[in-house]
Amino acid sequence: MSLIVQKFGGSSVANAERIYNVADIITTTYKEGNDVVVVVSAQGDTTDDLIEKANEINPNASKREMDMLLTAGEQMSASLLAMAIEKLGFPVVSLLGWQAGFLTSSAYGSARIKRVVPDRIKKEIDKKNIVIVTGFQGINRYNDMTTLGRGGSDTSAVAIAAVMNADLCQIYTDVDGVYTADPRKVPGARKLDCISYNEMLELATLGAQVLNNRSVEMAKKYNIELEVLSSLTRKRGTIVKEAKKMEKMLISGVAKDEDVARISIIGVPDRPGLAFKIFSKLSAKNINVDIILQSIGRNGTKDISFTVGKSNLKDALDALTPYIELVGAASIVHDENVAKVSIVGAGMESHPGVAAEMFEALFEANINIRMISTSEIKISVLIDRADGDRAVTAIHDKFFSAETL
Repeated sequence: MSLIVQKFGGSSVANAERIYNVADIITTTYKEGNDVVVVVSAQGDTTDDLIEKANEINPNASKREMDMLLTAGEQMSASLLAMAIEKLGFPVVSLLGWQAGFLTSSAYGSARIKRVVPDRIKKEIDKKNIVIVTGFQGINRYNDMTTLGRGGSDTSAVAIAAVMNADLCQIYTDVDGVYTADPRKVPGARKLDCISYNEMLELATLGAQVLNNRSVEMAKKYNIELEVLSSLTRKRGTIVKEAKKMEKMLISGVAKDEDVARISIIGVPDRPGLAFKIFSKLSAKNINVDIILQSIGRNGTKDISFTVGKSNLKDALDALTPYIELVGAASIVHDENVAKVSIVGAGMESHPGVAAEMFEALFEANINIRMISTSEIKISVLIDRADGDRAVTAIHDKFFSAETL
C-alpha cells in the first residue's frame, strides 16, 4: 500500500464532466489499494471572477478581506469533488486548509507555510477515507484565513507529501507533462520524460507555467518525486527528481516571461556604495530584482538597469524615485513592454558555445537583445515584448531541430 498525493488544477475541475473525470482518477487510485490525499484548486476562472466581483465593490479592498473571499473558490471545488466521489460509492471527506493543519505566516495574499500538522488527515486516512484538501490556503496565528499566492495549490500538495512521507506526488494539469517550450505556441515542442529539480525550478521561475516554483523548491528540499501529467489524456507524464539519477540533456527547455518590467537609473555618480544603497531600498520592500546591468563609468557617472516583476513596479518606483535626487542621479525611467526569454539546461555546464548559439538564433530572427543574465544552467535575455513568441520559436528551433537531435 502506498500513499499518493494528487493535485488537480482549476482546468481539471472546471465543470461537472471534468469533476467526474477527476473523481474516476482518484477512485481508480484508491481501488488499487492506495491511501489517497487530493489537493484541489478553484474551478476554471473562479479566482479571477471573485477578484472581479471584489473590484466591483471595492477596488482597494484589504488583503485580509480578499483572502476571505478567494478561499471560497477552493472550498467549492473540494466539496463538489467530494460529492462526485460519494455518488460513485466511495468514502470521502473534504477539508479546508486550516482543518488539514496548514499554519501560515500573516502575509495576506502571499502567505508562507510555517508548518503542516496533518493530524486530521491521518485520522481520516485511518478511517479509509479519501481525503480532499483545499489547496492555496491556510490559517495564521490570528485564526484568519490566508492564501499562498498564485500557484499555491502546487505548494500545498508538495507540503502534504513532505510531512506525510508520501510515495508519490502527482500534479495533474491541462498539459501532459513538462515540454521543451509551450506546446500551444511552439509546434515542435517535445515532452520530457524526466527533468531535474534545479532545471524545473529555473523553468518555473522564468515563466514556464506548469509548476509553481515554490512547490519545486519544497520538493527538492524534501526529495519528493513529482509527476506532472494531464487529467484529460491520462498519459504518462514527466518525472521531476534528483539530477544524478538522469541522463543530462544539453538544453531542457525555453521559457518566456512577460510579467517583467525594466527600471533604469540614469547618471548615477560613479563612486562606491551607491549600488548597495539603491538595491537596499528594494530589499527593504521585499522586491526581488532579476537581471542587472551596470554600464562602464563615464564622465563620473554610470547607468544601472535591472528588472522586477510588473506587480512590484509601482512599489519599486515609489521606493526609488524620492531617493534618486539624494544620490545625485539624473533620472529614473521604466519600460513594461519587455519580455524575458531564457534557456535552461544542466548540460550547459560542460558544453561551451551555448550562449553563442542562442544569440545566433536571435540574430537570425532579427531580434535585439537589451540585457543578458547567466548562471551555470540558465541564460536569460531581455527583449522587446512584441518579439517574445518569435524569440522562443527561433531559439527552440536552434536547439531542438531535427538536425541537432
